[in-house]
Amino acid sequence: MTINTVELKTSTGGTRTEQIKTGYSSVHDYSKYLHIKYRYMNTGTTSMQGVPTTVSVSNVFLKKCMNDPKKAKYLEENLKVIPDCVKSLVNYTKTMQGSPVCTYATYIMDDDGNITCMSDCTNDPHGKIARENAEKKAREEEIAKRRGEKKEAKEVRTEKGDYTITATGTDIKAVTQKAIAASLGTSGPTGASFDIKA
Repeated sequence: MTINTVELKTSTGGTRTEQIKTGYSSVHDYSKYLHIKYRYMNTGTTSMQGVPTTVSVSNVFLKKCMNDPKKAKYLEENLKVIPDCVKSLVNYTKTMQGSPVCTYATYIMDDDGNITCMSDCTNDPHGKIARENAEKKAREEEIAKRRGEKKEAKEVRTEKGDYTITATGTDIKAVTQKAIAASLGTSGPTGASFDIKA
């Protein structure tokens, strides 16, 4: 096993010195080491900022990282900032009036280290709009039934509802910013201060 002292970029644009370990003989051992530092990695769903969050890293990519200090640095930089990224998802949606509420966040790192962020958002976190629409539709169907109309009642369209956003890239912070922009209906960021390649 080799211990490397590296400068890791932070979510705030700064750097910090940290030791990372490489040279593991098995993915299992390397994964155990990472799990000690990043308890949320490959453990199923955990709560971050009150949002169910899943972080999955491919075993193929872990195998690539376990003996490559450059890839291991990339992996750890991205794993380290995930809690801050989830906080950003939650905070951005909270600051916008009538904006969506993040109901879950998923980060997936594939076999090549590409990152996908998926987040489900809703403008109706308590189901009030859905209940009102269901009641309105039921009233319209009852009226149509009493009138003896054979046609279906008009479909009620919701102005707000649930949707899933997905963003992909090679940098957790930039991917999260793209997801936030998509949830707010704006274009993605023009630049990211935290861009590294696997």
